[in-house]
Amino acid sequence: MDLQDKRKPIPFISSFSFAVSGIMTALKTERNMRIHFISSVIVLVLSFYFSITKMEWLFILFVIGGMFALELINTAIERVVDLVTVEYHPLAKQAKDLAAGAVLVYAALAVAIGIVIFLPYALHMF
Repeated sequence: MDLQDKRKPIPFISSFSFAVSGIMTALKTERNMRIHFISSVIVLVLSFYFSITKMEWLFILFVIGGMFALELINTAIERVVDLVTVEYHPLAKQAKDLAAGAVLVYAALAVAIGIVIFLPYALHMF
């Protein structure tokens, strides 16, 4: 019998509690997560203000959700690397840099999608 079989299953509602705890930890401890959160609030306000289409809403919601998910994964990778080694190691640096790079690529995509969606609405105002 392996270790997996000896553990009690986690109640379904507890798994949500753990997930929310992780999100709250990231919001409290990670500057970039707070920046993404504030940016998301601004984007949502603009989305309501401009009365964007349903299809545009889908893109906005996917971009926001994806950004949060990727930032949480990046933070988890950083924590695991820090847990495994306190000394500098080139592979540890690469792991952190690769995860940060993934966030940067997605953030650039998010900005591009934001420009495509909001620029016509902003130009229409003038």
